[in-house]
Amino acid sequence: MTFNKTLFEKIIIWRGRRINERQFILILSFMVGIFSGLAAIILKNTIHFTHHFIDQYIEIQGSNYLYLTLPAVGIIITVLWVSFFVKDNIGHGVTRILYAMSKKSGLMKVHNMYSSIIGSTFTIGFGGSVGAEAPIVLTGASIGSNLARMFRLNSKQIYLMIGCGAAGAVSGIFKAPIAGLVFTLEVIMLDLTMASLIPLLISAATAAVLSYFFLGHSEALFSFHLTNPFDIADVPWFTVLGILAGFFSLYFTRILMRIEKLMGKIKKKYIKIIIGSVAIGLLIYLFPPLYGEGYSTLTKILSGHGNEILNHSLFEAGKNNMYTLVGFLVLMLFFKVFATAITTGAGGVGGVFAPSLFMGGILGYLFALVVNNTGIAHVNEATFALVGMAAFMSGLMHAPMTSIFLIAEITGGYGLFIPLIIASTISYITIMYFEPHSIYTKRLAQRGELITHHKDRAALTLMNLDKEIERDLIAVKPDDTLRKLVHAISRSTRNLFPVVDENNELLGIVSLDDIRKTMFDTEMYDNTYVHELMTAPPDHINITDSMEQVMEKFEETRAWNLPVVSNGKYVGFLSKSKIYAAYRKILVYFSDE
Repeated sequence: MTFNKTLFEKIIIWRGRRINERQFILILSFMVGIFSGLAAIILKNTIHFTHHFIDQYIEIQGSNYLYLTLPAVGIIITVLWVSFFVKDNIGHGVTRILYAMSKKSGLMKVHNMYSSIIGSTFTIGFGGSVGAEAPIVLTGASIGSNLARMFRLNSKQIYLMIGCGAAGAVSGIFKAPIAGLVFTLEVIMLDLTMASLIPLLISAATAAVLSYFFLGHSEALFSFHLTNPFDIADVPWFTVLGILAGFFSLYFTRILMRIEKLMGKIKKKYIKIIIGSVAIGLLIYLFPPLYGEGYSTLTKILSGHGNEILNHSLFEAGKNNMYTLVGFLVLMLFFKVFATAITTGAGGVGGVFAPSLFMGGILGYLFALVVNNTGIAHVNEATFALVGMAAFMSGLMHAPMTSIFLIAEITGGYGLFIPLIIASTISYITIMYFEPHSIYTKRLAQRGELITHHKDRAALTLMNLDKEIERDLIAVKPDDTLRKLVHAISRSTRNLFPVVDENNELLGIVSLDDIRKTMFDTEMYDNTYVHELMTAPPDHINITDSMEQVMEKFEETRAWNLPVVSNGKYVGFLSKSKIYAAYRKILVYFSDE
């Protein structure tokens, strides 16, 4: 062990002497691209082989009662894996990345490089109605974080490697390097400079090349051939589809959060597993397309065989009936979010990437069916399914550029750029009116832990409240005489004195400016008490307040110093000038090229 550590230290020293920082960042981004690409390939294959193994023994496409048990098996195995081996929360992958960047200086645990792969394999392989993309993004980001930490990089460089890992993961699992790059810039990264763009490109391209090498060139995620050119007459329909996608993505966000919150209130894991397993099993039994990621359903729609999604369901007899098909699609559109939320809420590991594509594809296909069968116009159903996928993802993730390039890359439908732009942009504008935070950032925003592309807010989020508290002020008691107070003043270098009781609860403050005349009247020294001189502070800061809340209190009170309390107990003071100094330091650090 000593030999290995010494050898690695020698390698670091050699690297510092022979390879400059910029060159090493490029080399490391290449390494991150390799490892994140391999992780994406591994996850894709483990899920595929799990499905294949189950298919050998069970007729998954049949309408049978095994739907009630298979997802439960996957969730139980996942919960056991997380509880006894990982012993950490690995759900909500992208949210965990943003939290690590916001509150952990980008440092991520080593187990994140493999734990999500195993957990999501069991969850999705056995039919959990979630996607594999968020777990693999968490894996890639963790690879970048841990490699950067291993080579002693600073926090700004760790953030960059996290972005490289995320770009490589998306690029590798979708064979879509541009989408991987844009996803990182829209969702993960704080700021874009040329110094960060090149490493991201290297990681994304490397992962994509590996994916093509191991998985082949021929198969895109969806097979689609653009037969009809873009028709300007369809613009109004793409506009309406964008609005619908915005509202349905809002519905998805709100319902997902609500169900997960309800599931979170169940403290006993076995009860949560039982409830979740029965619910998801019943949903999949009634609507077989909700099984797994749902990509096979989207393939049927894009190939012109949309009515086949009713095969082996309780509604199969009416698959040639338009009303039955439309009703089935509407029900799936409303119940998919329940299947996804219950899967994750019961302990499964997965993300909303695939569910967003599924919901968008169903929405676009359903919309096209309705338009065509009302005789108002005739539109291409496969085209609207693709555009719906991009529009829904744009609204749910607040990432219009990612959705546009992802759909274009994974389908080869580059001729659809204008419809993709129209629907994705309108969907994004629609949901932003009602919900300023994406599915990934809403939880962190509610806790004041969100780091964003807004530099001012990002700098405030990165600041550590505890580090900025000044604890050198001399506290006095309410029953102390003016004499004792003057003695405290003589020993202090500050002009504020917190007044606390015997339990250290803050009662008020004494300002030197307020008692300057009184303190020189010696006749008052023994018959004047602190409680007569103290005043209530204009406000106080709780130790749990976010930095944004702190700054709001300073702005509202126009004070330069405010006391900090924890459950009513006095902790110290915060100075606006000190906060501004720390803020400027962070802003300069992350704005440096």
